[in-house]
Amino acid sequence: MQGLQIQYLHIMDFQLPYCFFFLLLLLLPFSGNGQAHSNISSGLFLTAASDNLPWTSPSGEFAFGFQQVGDAGYLLAIWFNKIPERTIVWSANRNDLVQGGSRVQLTRDGELVLNDQSGRTIWSPVFGGSGAAYAAMLDTGNFVLASQADANLWQSFDEPTDTLLPSQNLNSGAQLIAPYLEKNYSEGRYKFILQADGNLILYTTHYPLTTSNFAYWSTQSSIGSGYQVIFNQSGFMYLVARNGTVLNPVFSNSVSMQDLYLRATLDYDGVLRQYVYPKTASSSRSRAMAWTTLSNSIPSNICLRITGQQGGGACGFNSYCRLADDQRPSCKCLPGYTFFDPNDERKGCKKDFISQDCDHPSQEIDSFEIKEMPNTNWPFNDYEMFGSVDEDWCRQACLSDCYCAVAIFNTAGQCWMKRVPLSNGVTDPSVGGKALIKVRKGNSTAGSSAKKCDRSNLITTGSVLLGSSIFLIVLSLLGIYVFFSRWNRQQQKMIPQHRLMPDMNMQNFTYNELERATGGFTEELGRGAFGTVYKGVLANEDKPLIAVKKLDQMAGEGDREFNTEVKVIGRTNHKNLVQLIGFCNEGQHRLLVYEYMSNGSLANFLFGDSRPNWYRRMQIAFDIARGLLYLHEECSSQIIHCDIKPQNILLDKSFNARISDFGIAKLLKTDQTKTTTAIRGTKGYVAPEWFKNLPVTTKVDTYSLGILLLELVCCRKNFDIDKKEGQIVLADWAWDCLKEGKLDLLVEDDEEAAEDMKTVERFVIVAIWCLQEDPSLRPEMKKVVLMLEGAVQVSIPPHPSSFISTI
Repeated sequence: MQGLQIQYLHIMDFQLPYCFFFLLLLLLPFSGNGQAHSNISSGLFLTAASDNLPWTSPSGEFAFGFQQVGDAGYLLAIWFNKIPERTIVWSANRNDLVQGGSRVQLTRDGELVLNDQSGRTIWSPVFGGSGAAYAAMLDTGNFVLASQADANLWQSFDEPTDTLLPSQNLNSGAQLIAPYLEKNYSEGRYKFILQADGNLILYTTHYPLTTSNFAYWSTQSSIGSGYQVIFNQSGFMYLVARNGTVLNPVFSNSVSMQDLYLRATLDYDGVLRQYVYPKTASSSRSRAMAWTTLSNSIPSNICLRITGQQGGGACGFNSYCRLADDQRPSCKCLPGYTFFDPNDERKGCKKDFISQDCDHPSQEIDSFEIKEMPNTNWPFNDYEMFGSVDEDWCRQACLSDCYCAVAIFNTAGQCWMKRVPLSNGVTDPSVGGKALIKVRKGNSTAGSSAKKCDRSNLITTGSVLLGSSIFLIVLSLLGIYVFFSRWNRQQQKMIPQHRLMPDMNMQNFTYNELERATGGFTEELGRGAFGTVYKGVLANEDKPLIAVKKLDQMAGEGDREFNTEVKVIGRTNHKNLVQLIGFCNEGQHRLLVYEYMSNGSLANFLFGDSRPNWYRRMQIAFDIARGLLYLHEECSSQIIHCDIKPQNILLDKSFNARISDFGIAKLLKTDQTKTTTAIRGTKGYVAPEWFKNLPVTTKVDTYSLGILLLELVCCRKNFDIDKKEGQIVLADWAWDCLKEGKLDLLVEDDEEAAEDMKTVERFVIVAIWCLQEDPSLRPEMKKVVLMLEGAVQVSIPPHPSSFISTI
């Protein structure tokens, strides 16, 4: 009997799972509308309503259905379904929103049809063959229509809107079109297309048409020609050539898909960006629960790239573009102009004053004034150019010419006259020169209008003015009193003369001003080799926070030398450098005023109690390398930092790395390549040539970066006496691990890094190349950046023999 019971139980154990599976098969075709489906059977439909459930992928990470767009209507879309933002990655009717009650249905004939509330067909995909047997929302974010034999008849991946997802490829002729605005998903002003000739291009469009206008980025010169764009699961995006060769990547970020959602989107501002979003919150990670932009946005500065003769540029007519603190393009109107639509800045700007009378321009010169904007230009709007003139001549020429809206004057003595509408406006330190903008003074009216008034108008106007004379006199007296009261108060707060350094947009502070701003230099932010840094706040309207570096006595540095050095610092402008905003050179007091970095130094971030996430450390490495590339090769005067270390890398509010303290480094003229000087820098980061009285080149910064890269990979200091023998000197240990094929030991306690060993290996190899004892073996910073990005192949380095000597 007992044996029979055991046998019966075994039979039941075997049969129960199959019974359960069979029951599921019976129930599946009859599951209710709007539930999560692996397969969506013919006849099922969704209705546009606020409470209607979408069709979801098996994991629930993606959904297909209706999303309400404000009060404008509903968008049939695919979105990330497990995050609060419900970020849309594809849509069917972006240019034709539907209203409540509209319906999408997989018909009995196997067609997917979107009808509005009146029954009008809004959208239906076109595909060959017989109708679809079923539809499915996949975990990749792809929505497919499939045959009875499970062959895909149509898929959303083949008809992208503005976004690509990992495993989604862009085939020849396919394109992304940017949305019009961030929350307006209709087709906008930019597109990203893989052309039939194999060239991958970013274009402006002839909006409201989507035809191509100006190509502001292309792979033809930098990457090559291909027939398909691959976007793989690791975050790499690259072209495949027609002969099957894999070309250099468009994006080379390495991302863990296990922990992060990833997308590549052509944003409404015309920039192609990659974004990540953490799948789960974790106390061990410092990621905020929001979409974060990865490095290498394309292009890096769209303000400088759009220069076509047609179209308004990155920001519309009569405006100018500049990169904001978050490295996104910001649009502004030039003085005397306002936005046509404050909710859509890229529509451009309009004049707020009456234009100059072209019949009598000389009579109106006194009614206009010139306002300056340094480093600003509107290319291709000039109708006249004068050479060998000075700035005053250029100003007067524009004031006396009724066609002239802006004159551009440069250091070569050239004066370019420009008329409205002005296009492709840009403000950037690389532009140079200055814009002289003509605007009407105060409430001055156009002379022509006064001359054209008939006698009756003049009599009427005079009567009104005469009848109101007493009121106006009282009002004028009151105005004079208010004016002088405010003027008195302003005088008490008056900023001293010479506020701006010549040719530089920097403030010249007095020592007393900075003493007040810092509260008597009380809140110390840090100490360095050349002085102490204090936190302060400026007394102007915005009350911005500042960091004031109070320099110690600097022997041999006279006023002229100091001012020259400050000029060089002030000309530097890069997203990975801390920006100098002012200075003080008053008697024995020499101070530098920088923008305040709210997240402190990399040293505190990297060596604190909790380990920063792997992705953030990689981005910081890219940021530092790009900042050094700018100092070494791209700014007007080559700068060797000489003291790259975690304490001199600061983090802004978005945790972007900014190099600080480069302003006191040894400066080189552009035709110099090396210098010899006393040992500078910090123990543990100093290149061996300092100790050998060898010429010091930019390669000393390369060496220091090598140490920093290893610290970022391993999240520990270069020298740690508390580590076990063989691991005390990080650089020695890293070489041993590389040589023995045991790089996993470097990150064995770091789960995120351990899952990305290819990047770990690449970073360590690049670091070892940077640490070569012979400076000639160390790569230039441009090659370092390319190697870190994975854009060039990195070979195994030789043994570096200088680690111990630098400790």
